[in-house]
Order: sequence, then structure tokens, then C-alpha cells
Amino acid sequence: MATDLKTHLSKQLAEAQSKYTYFLLAVAASAIALVVQRTTGQPLNWNMIPLGLAIACWAGSFFAGCRNRAYFSSTLYANAALLQIQDGTHPNVPLHPDAVKAASQGVREAAEHNSSMANFWGHLQFRLLVLGAACFLVWHIIEMMSVVPNAK
Repeated sequence: MATDLKTHLSKQLAEAQSKYTYFLLAVAASAIALVVQRTTGQPLNWNMIPLGLAIACWAGSFFAGCRNRAYFSSTLYANAALLQIQDGTHPNVPLHPDAVKAASQGVREAAEHNSSMANFWGHLQFRLLVLGAACFLVWHIIEMMSVVPNAK
């Protein structure tokens, strides 16, 4: 029973993490689309520097989310390979205790590295998304000040 519960919780956690990452990807893409829509037909000027920084942050956030998914998938692949190695069913690892031990150690290290990198990219995805929002707000305040009389 405890194993079933652990498996269920692991699946739930992985699913929640995936949904969260895809949500942030959608937010970043939507933010870029919003900026493109709002600025179509406007001439470039110095007031748009914060807006350009926002787009760069959101593009970086999107890239980081894609890297997160790639490392997440690599971690799953490594974990599946580790299970095959430990069961003796991996096609490239002979059924010798030393070979199984060496292969298991190598795959375990790869999985840990991939997991660490997925975590790094996931945190970066969120931070860049928030930084982009802050830059967008700075641009919006500048735009509002340029419309208000005597605000300069």
C-alpha cells in the first residue's frame, strides 16, 4: 500500500509540475503577443526600452521553460533506464554485478544532474517572467506619464 501511495504522489507531483511549467510558457507567449498587438504601428522611441527588456525577459522565460521540459524528460528517461539496469533487462548492460553497479551509478548521477538542471531552468523561467512583468509596468507608467499634462 505504501508503494502505491508513493507512486500516486510521484505521478501527481510530476503532473502538477508539468502543468505549472506549461502555464508559465503560455503566460510568457501571451505577454509577448500582447506587446506586439499594443505596439503595432507605433514608431520606436527611447520610452520603449523597458518594453524591449520585458520582451527579452519573457522570451528568456519561454526558453527556460522549454529547457526545463527537456531536462525533465531526460530525468524520466534516465530513471526508466535505471530501473531496466536494476532489473537486468537493459539491452546494453551485461548481467554482471560490477557492470550493473557501474551502470547504475552512472545513470543515477546523470538523473541527478538532469533533475538539478530542470530545477535551475524552472526557477529561471519564473524569475524572468516576473522581471518581464516589472519591466512592462515601468513602460506602462512611462507611457501614462507622457500622456498626463505637466507630468514631465
